[in-house]
Amino acid sequence: MKPDADMSFLKAILRTPNRRIAAIALLVVGLDQLTKQMVLRFLGYAQEKVVVEGFFKFVHWGNTGAAWSMFRGNNELLAVVALVALVVLFLTRHHFDSRTLLGQIAFGLIFGGIVGNLIDRVTVGHVIDFLYFYVQQRGGGEIGFPAFNVADSAICTGVGLVFLLTWRSERNAKTLRPPAGEQSTLAP
Repeated sequence: MKPDADMSFLKAILRTPNRRIAAIALLVVGLDQLTKQMVLRFLGYAQEKVVVEGFFKFVHWGNTGAAWSMFRGNNELLAVVALVALVVLFLTRHHFDSRTLLGQIAFGLIFGGIVGNLIDRVTVGHVIDFLYFYVQQRGGGEIGFPAFNVADSAICTGVGLVFLLTWRSERNAKTLRPPAGEQSTLAP
């Protein structure tokens, strides 16, 4: 393809908000699945590789629960919950700020993260977590943040952006409303 053809192809893909959301979601799913395939290839199950002693490891852990391994052992139920969440979020996205680029990024991250973990639940039987941050204790034990993956990061970032956009939108709406008892100078 010529450079002009590449740009017109890219413009066609990114022309509408839904297409931008889908493109971001596909990028997240691709990156998530690529990194998980690398974990499957280079680390045996439950194996760990220290990257920064006392702070960060690559691990190969399975999670049949939700965040922080809550509801452990409910992989099938959580797969159904993920599907329902995808449908509900897709149908209600217009209630949020999904018309701005930042809103589209947020929903793309959320959708991509949910799909990435859903793929694991269906194909592997658990979510593959591999990023583990911890602090080494003096006695030799570890205090760690629960292991996570690219999909988890995308979901958390997307949800954080939705909260931020909603807060900003509500704050802006309050500043546009006149104080109680005052008449608006805007048209009736």
